[in-house]
Amino acid sequence: MTPALAVYILPDYKAGKLQKAHPQHIRVNRIGLTVTKKVGGAVVRSRVRRILREAYRQTVATHPIKTGFLIVLVAREKAVKMKSTELEKDLFRAFSHLEMFSQ
Repeated sequence: MTPALAVYILPDYKAGKLQKAHPQHIRVNRIGLTVTKKVGGAVVRSRVRRILREAYRQTVATHPIKTGFLIVLVAREKAVKMKSTELEKDLFRAFSHLEMFSQ
C-alpha cells in the first residue's frame, strides 16, 4: 500500500522571529503544499490542494501538534481518488510516525 502523501518536517529557523511578529506572540508552523503535474491538470491539482488543506485543518483541530516547524505535504497520484477523511487518516498516521503530536 503506497501512501497518498509524503510529509516532510523541517526545523523552522525563523520561528523565533515570526513569534515576535505574531500579534499573540505564539509559535506557529508554516505549511507548504505541493501537487505535481503527474497528479493531473490544474483543476485536479487545485482540488487536491483544497482537500489537503482541509485534512490538515481537521487533524490539527482534533490533535494539537508541536509548533515551530516547516511542514511540507506532497500529494501523490493516489490522492486524487481519496476523500478528505481518508487523507486525514493518512496525515494522522504520518504525524504519529513522526511524533509530531504534543503531549
